[in-house]
Amino acid sequence: MMEVEPMDLLRSNLSRVRIPEPTNRIFKHECCLSFDTPKSEGGLYIDMFTFLAFGKDCVGWNFEKTGNPVYLHVKKTKKLVPEDRPTKKPTRLAIGVEGGFDNNEPEYEETHSIVILPNYISLPFPSVELPEKVRLAADAIVLAEGAERKEQVAAWTADKKTVSTYAMNLQQLDNGVVIPPSGWKCAKCDKTDNLWLNLTDGMILCGRRNWDGSGGNNHAVEHYNETGYPLAVKLGTITADLEAADVYSYPEDNSVLDPHLAQHLAFFGIDFSSLQKTEMTTAERELDHNTNFDWNRIQESGEEKEPIFGPGYTGLVNLGNSCYLAATMQVVFTTRSFCSRYYINQSLKKAFETAPADPTVDLNMQLTKLAHGLLSGKYSMPVYENDDNSSIDATTKTPKQEGIPPRMFKSVIAASHPEFSSMRQQDALEFFLHFLDQVERSNAGKAELDPAKCFKFGIEDRILCSSGKVAYNKRQDYILSLNIPLHEATNKEEMELFRKLKAEKLSEGKDVSAEEIVRPRVPLEACLRNFSAPEEIHDFYSTALKAKTTALKTAGFTSFPDYLVLHMRKFVMEEGWVPKKLDVYIDVPDIIDINHMRSKGHHPGEELLPDAEPIDEDSNQPSANEDIVAQLVSMGFNQLHCQKAAINTLNAGVEEAMNWLLSHMDDPDIDSPISKGNSSDNVDQSKVDILISFGFEDHVARKALKASGEDIEKATEWIFSNPDASVSSMDASASNTTSASNDIGLSDGGGKYRLIGIVSHMGTSTHCGHYVAHILKEGRWVIFNDAKVAVSVNPPKDMGYLYFFERIDG
Repeated sequence: MMEVEPMDLLRSNLSRVRIPEPTNRIFKHECCLSFDTPKSEGGLYIDMFTFLAFGKDCVGWNFEKTGNPVYLHVKKTKKLVPEDRPTKKPTRLAIGVEGGFDNNEPEYEETHSIVILPNYISLPFPSVELPEKVRLAADAIVLAEGAERKEQVAAWTADKKTVSTYAMNLQQLDNGVVIPPSGWKCAKCDKTDNLWLNLTDGMILCGRRNWDGSGGNNHAVEHYNETGYPLAVKLGTITADLEAADVYSYPEDNSVLDPHLAQHLAFFGIDFSSLQKTEMTTAERELDHNTNFDWNRIQESGEEKEPIFGPGYTGLVNLGNSCYLAATMQVVFTTRSFCSRYYINQSLKKAFETAPADPTVDLNMQLTKLAHGLLSGKYSMPVYENDDNSSIDATTKTPKQEGIPPRMFKSVIAASHPEFSSMRQQDALEFFLHFLDQVERSNAGKAELDPAKCFKFGIEDRILCSSGKVAYNKRQDYILSLNIPLHEATNKEEMELFRKLKAEKLSEGKDVSAEEIVRPRVPLEACLRNFSAPEEIHDFYSTALKAKTTALKTAGFTSFPDYLVLHMRKFVMEEGWVPKKLDVYIDVPDIIDINHMRSKGHHPGEELLPDAEPIDEDSNQPSANEDIVAQLVSMGFNQLHCQKAAINTLNAGVEEAMNWLLSHMDDPDIDSPISKGNSSDNVDQSKVDILISFGFEDHVARKALKASGEDIEKATEWIFSNPDASVSSMDASASNTTSASNDIGLSDGGGKYRLIGIVSHMGTSTHCGHYVAHILKEGRWVIFNDAKVAVSVNPPKDMGYLYFFERIDG
């Protein structure tokens, strides 16, 4: 048979080549099925019809599935650079831009060719001999910004400072203050660094305290709160280059420019031309924190940790505040259920064959990709670099791993949750529950395949009425959320001594050092005991007494899951509805036994509360408060819309109804007639999740949001004002739960568990700071800190936010 010339073969397949349109998503940086990139040994193959990218091992599967034979092959080869090339420190809080974090990345040479499958016939590109359609298509692909880049923007360029509105007419008090050129100290404590000069009255005060205990004592910002004097300049940043000085505007809550800074400094006798820079600016300090990825203070600081490589020890690249995702997924893929479902029992090829035309939007495919990336060991190889420590000989090499970037997985899992699509830090608990919900949905109808059920368990509430009769309410959940009873701390004497020491130091104007701080220690057993303890429910409506009374509620497990996840409620509500993190240690043993927490069910001889009397169907028709509706109508709103607003806010008031109305004007069913089911749970899920993160149950959060016009603060107040809301309905279900009359389909066994994973959080809020995972693997604890994976020297078992336990069989 005559062999076809490569160019003729290409021409015969021109119908399988498309010139991309501006709206087409072009993948060119990472394989859709694996974590291969143009830098991988086989390079990357871009389908010139679908613009999906595939690694060398996967491109053949795409040809088999689609029949598309023409690919643009991209290969990046590292350029040789002098070993003594100086290391540049980043000067901008940015990635991939001049002066940003990628300055010292190796340089690569990129080559292209046109490849025709199945025989991998290669034609050079660029080449004038190629058909024009192929040249235009390949040029467009090469010049296009990759879909991966568009969907995962990583350029965090710091905002340009603007001129403060308070600088132009700044009031300065003639109080005789003259600032010396050196020897500064905070007027309210002994701090001699991180000092700020208030430009109104000349007070020198220390800056804010950082969440990790470093920084100042908040005296400068407290002075602003007391006086309202708006501008302060950081001493030590003032030089002849006045624009580089760090001026902060408290009311504008940002670093600003003061065009009259020279005049404002001269008022206090400061000659800026003679000053030398001794302090970092706010932006520089932020850069310094961002480049110090070791977080020495909080992640086994000072410990020399041995890096680990191989199957199951692959790190995840931080995509920008994505540590909540990385820490959670590392623990999830330690479980047998998820390993079996997406790795052992499902190959990449099998997942691709059942995936839709675009595998980048398929959760099953991207979970399989992530599982194989984490567990195969293919991407957990040591990369040797010169150690950054200049005190070590330049030839010393430290092995590191690059990790894999979970971009496509994050994009898929975040598609139904706008917050997770952002680059902001998120709550690991909220992500974990959302993730399990999506996994359960994707396996709907295939319960035997659903790995999420390994975390699911049944809970039964027993409500004892003062009449002596009882009611039972069952529900299912994925996590056991525990309050922390601080009054059960085991180190009360040490705490009392610390309180006295702190009071003495404050009276002397001194601060307590980090080494002197004593935190309460609460045993995990006390938290579990608190969960099981009887809880009084006031104003409980008894169907036996036909009146409100006080009841006792107790809770117990109806089934024990394969994996038990405990959530420590370290965040409580302070005055003004501000979440505050409890500074507390939880003493967690390696083995726990919760068999005593199993619900005993209906006791013999126990009399159940009678069912509520049946209500006439017509009386169940929702009705709107006429006064609320009349007031809204008088403002010009539609009568039907006003009735719906009143109904959906449970007739809470005009303001609540108006808030609901304004936020639902564009609802597609706003003009539909009112029906019995119209006042359903149509509330903003993100607001429900916020209330759940505060520790409230799902159905209570929804009811509160409806009653408050979806105002978070008013909803929180409503909950506290209605303490019986959590049990007002016998079929109420808890956070992310499913109402259940039985536990069919749930795994069950003994209540003895071994601790296998910890997700720890460092920071003042779940939406800032950093998450790290510690996992028990092959008999040793391992720290997973984004892309870094190492043997853990001192796992922080007492600092966990989420604890993962595995049931001990038998």
